[in-house]
Amino acid sequence: MNAVLAAGFGAWFLVIVLILLILWLFASCIKIVPQAQAVVLERLGGYRATWSVGVHFKTPIIDRVAKRVNLKEQVIDFKPQPVITKDNVTMQIDTVVFFQITDPKLYAYGVENPLMAIENLTATTLRNIIGELELDQTLTSRELINTNMRALLDVATDPWGIKVNRVELKNIIPPREIQDSMEKQMKAERERREKILQAEGEKKSTILVAEGKKESAILDAQAEKEAAILRAEAKKEAMIREAEGQAQAILKVQEANAQGIRLIKEAGADNAVLQLKSLEAFAKAADGKATKIIIPSEIQGLAGSLSALSEVVKDEK
Repeated sequence: MNAVLAAGFGAWFLVIVLILLILWLFASCIKIVPQAQAVVLERLGGYRATWSVGVHFKTPIIDRVAKRVNLKEQVIDFKPQPVITKDNVTMQIDTVVFFQITDPKLYAYGVENPLMAIENLTATTLRNIIGELELDQTLTSRELINTNMRALLDVATDPWGIKVNRVELKNIIPPREIQDSMEKQMKAERERREKILQAEGEKKSTILVAEGKKESAILDAQAEKEAAILRAEAKKEAMIREAEGQAQAILKVQEANAQGIRLIKEAGADNAVLQLKSLEAFAKAADGKATKIIIPSEIQGLAGSLSALSEVVKDEK
């Protein structure tokens, strides 16, 4: 009885183990590939397929996962590498490489240890590029060096299923004596620029002061000119008004004399009296200010007669 129970228990145990083995084998044949990853599948040691994102099934025993590949962009920071420039200056340069796996099959079978291959390729490419440049060019041509390195590395890593997106020179460390010389040169350059800026400032200040004086002189001259014009116009206006006043006074006197002569004539005075009154009118009009008076011939004759008469009277006396 015990033997039968033992045999039955052993049979059930074998069945359970077999079922568990089948379940484990079935579960191992189910593969889930997450996002940004790929799986390289081999069958009997040879390349079978490349699985992308999703659920996949493989044949038990004969299929196996050869490599899991990360498809994200990756960054490798390489340690400083000693390089020699064209003018025989040794510098330490460390680089940063940004790359991405584009073909998992080539990445899995292209080269052994791809990261080490990229590091060595980067070092040799950097030495080749820097060897064609002098120190000053190396320090001022980072963008050119980065572009050339990226192009060369991208071509070299293409058979490995790797695309180099960007290469950056992280640090360029020249020898200490070169650094000291560069610092002195930079200091001298800063002092030179400071002196140039100071001289330009003083020059501009002098020019502005001169322009200010010139502008002030021009304004003063314009003001003096306008004042002289105003004074001349005022003097002219005064002379015009004075002349107009004198003309009006003479006109008034003439009008009064004419009125007097008219009244005398109306009263029956003879021509001699009228001529005498006209002479008096001319004398009053002159008022001692005129240097020349034009007297009509009739009045001149009368004036001569009066002068002769006055001489006769004096002789009689």
